[in-house]
Amino acid sequence: MNRYLKLVHMEIHRFRYFLLGLMALTLVGQILTVAIATSNEAAKFRDPARFSIDSADKLSFEWIVRISQGMFALPILISMAALLFYVFLIWYRDWLGRSTFMYRLLALPTARRNLYLSKLTAIVLFVFVLLSFQLILLAFEQLIFHWIVPADIRGESVFTDVILSNWLFEVLLPLSGSQFVSLYGFGIMAVTVLFTAILLERSYRIWGIGYAAAYVAACGFAVYATPFALGVNQLGSYFYQWEIFAIEAAVCFLVTAVSVALGFRLLNKRISV
Repeated sequence: MNRYLKLVHMEIHRFRYFLLGLMALTLVGQILTVAIATSNEAAKFRDPARFSIDSADKLSFEWIVRISQGMFALPILISMAALLFYVFLIWYRDWLGRSTFMYRLLALPTARRNLYLSKLTAIVLFVFVLLSFQLILLAFEQLIFHWIVPADIRGESVFTDVILSNWLFEVLLPLSGSQFVSLYGFGIMAVTVLFTAILLERSYRIWGIGYAAAYVAACGFAVYATPFALGVNQLGSYFYQWEIFAIEAAVCFLVTAVSVALGFRLLNKRISV
């Protein structure tokens, strides 16, 4: 366990500047968006052509988020793309670097599965750090909104309504616990599939590219075809909603377990120093 934690710490330490850069991009982009959009909207409310302002007309933070969909989403989408890129980089950087760092990692006196698990843990931690940062940032942006907008034209917003006002927040920050578990459980499954595909390519080189593509396709087919084969997505299905959720969760869990087990085997049996 101690060696596993040291490997996790190493992966986080190597990614720290990349992660801080993504956080800085999101911070600057969204704060500028809030400041500019709030100032522009507040100026409209100060227009003397408006004779009165009732409670329905007041400016809310929810409205600012709603009218700034693209600018709020852009840094988040960039961060998502960067994390997807890092799923590959976290492995290939070790192999393709001039110092062949991967061979030094493989020679460490620890179970090789710890390499796999530490990289997977690091990716999951990066995702949840960025999610937590986004929630904190939304609260800070709401304070900025309050500083800019006078109390007489400012309406209050419920935090859940703020999340629901942006399509990307609604996807990434689901209010339902089951949806949250499903979304991020699916994401972890996808990362394990990609990790194992990378190890297939590294194990078999030219042939490995085909094996990796076939493996990803097979996993995708298993996840998406199984519910259709059982008829759970058809009108008039005799499955209850919780049964559909259980079937889909079981398929995703099975794909994850197979991916992790195959990844462990490839690290132990096919990849050598």
